[in-house]
Amino acid sequence: MKKIFFGLFFLFIFNSFTQAQRIEPGAEQFDQYLPQLKGLRVGIFANQTTVVYDTLHLVDVLTKKGIKITRIFSPEHGFRGTADAGEKVGNSIDPETGIPVISLYGKNRIPKKEDLAAVDILVFDIQDVGVRFYTYISSLEEFMEAAIAAKKTLLVLDRPNPNGFYLDGPILEKPYRSFVGMQPVPVVYGMTIGEYAKMLLGEKWLDTTLLTKDFHLSVIPCKNYTHDSLYTLPVKPSPNLPDMSAIYWYPSTCFFEGTILSEGRGTDLPFQVFGHPSLPKNLYSFTPRSKEGAKNPKLKDQLCYGWNLSDKPSEVLKKINGQLKLDYLIDAYRLYPDKSGFFLGKPDAAPTAYFFNKLAGNSQLMQQIKEEKTMKEIRTSWQPGLEKFKKIRAKYLLYP
Repeated sequence: MKKIFFGLFFLFIFNSFTQAQRIEPGAEQFDQYLPQLKGLRVGIFANQTTVVYDTLHLVDVLTKKGIKITRIFSPEHGFRGTADAGEKVGNSIDPETGIPVISLYGKNRIPKKEDLAAVDILVFDIQDVGVRFYTYISSLEEFMEAAIAAKKTLLVLDRPNPNGFYLDGPILEKPYRSFVGMQPVPVVYGMTIGEYAKMLLGEKWLDTTLLTKDFHLSVIPCKNYTHDSLYTLPVKPSPNLPDMSAIYWYPSTCFFEGTILSEGRGTDLPFQVFGHPSLPKNLYSFTPRSKEGAKNPKLKDQLCYGWNLSDKPSEVLKKINGQLKLDYLIDAYRLYPDKSGFFLGKPDAAPTAYFFNKLAGNSQLMQQIKEEKTMKEIRTSWQPGLEKFKKIRAKYLLYP
């Protein structure tokens, strides 16, 4: 444990002194991919994180460079990234460019044939956070399958993974597959979006009825990035991940979404505060309110008691110590008076119907918490799956 802590501390100090060697996302490597786009009609999967030089939207830059973008495809939270989690988003016209925006988190999750017919090549450029239940890798998978079915080349502009310096958590089991987890990977999988795309293709985890030797996937890598890098995102990836502290806590605290507790949506500290009105009143108190990105949060306008984990990113890194931190989840279950109502779902429902189990990727974690297993016992149960995944992951890494 000490070795992991000092390793992360050294990385933080090292990164502080090497800011001159700026990490450059794949989107900034114009010389590597602009020639592939010249003269073609381009469809780009993008949102508010699709930026270059930290502030300029890639769609605007490509348009000014003479690239003809005919369709913009957008994921959960929409093209401008303001919609609530799970909120269905409709198609629109981007007011800045006049380009049609096709929502792939609304009526359809896969591009229609007529939209794909309007493009010659597809580009994917979304900032991921490296967590299995963050839905952008699910969007990537379905976008890849659409590209294969339409016989379109797919260009993935890679971006650093802010949680790319560790792997942890249970491996998803097939019965629990959903849009918040589609493949047998751990909760924190330690890969960039480009590496993940290569794995989907290489392991044949995509729809095998669609796969052909003709499909061409091209990944434009980042510069100056390694899996030891501590990358600070220039733009928040979604409304409820407003800063690096939230991004570091998210893999551990998102599990509260599958429980009766508030996970902090509707506060200024989503995924950093969590609680419930029934917990002991000597704990930290907060009240979720309706706000942009969380119009109707869980336990809205109710005084909740629980925990506040907010801190400087460097301090959060020390606390998580390169691992999922589920101690608070275990404590919350222990303190919550009505154990039968802690996990959202009907008591007689099948294990696959519980949202908590979809987040976990199995029913074992819920059972372990009910049995009051220790974090050490829970972590030990993950190790065989993690070791197996590490061998698969190693085949597709683009960065040391």
